[in-house]
Amino acid sequence: MSNTKKSLVLATAVASAVAGLATTAHAADEKCYGVSLAGENDCAAGPGTSCAGTSSVDYQGNAWSLVPEGTCTTMELPAMADGTERMGSLEALERDIPA
Repeated sequence: MSNTKKSLVLATAVASAVAGLATTAHAADEKCYGVSLAGENDCAAGPGTSCAGTSSVDYQGNAWSLVPEGTCTTMELPAMADGTERMGSLEALERDIPA
C-alpha cells in the first residue's frame, strides 16, 4: 500500500474519531482491533511487545486502538492483499499478524 493511501486511511480514521467526539461529548470509546497503522496502536500488539506504538504491521489483528463507541466494525479499511474485505473487530483477530 502506498504511503499516500496509508495517510488517507489514517486521516479518515482520525477525522471520524474527532467528528464522533465533537458530536457526542460524553461518548464512550471502545477497543477496536485491526484498525491501526504500524506503530500507531494504543495497546495489545501481541507477545513480545510492550504496548502502545508497538504494532509492526498495518492493521495488525491483535493490536487495538480506541475509537468512538459504535464505529469499530463500520470503519472503512483497505482490502487485504487477496482482495478480502478487512474490518475492525471488538475482539483480537488472527489476521495481519507479523511472522
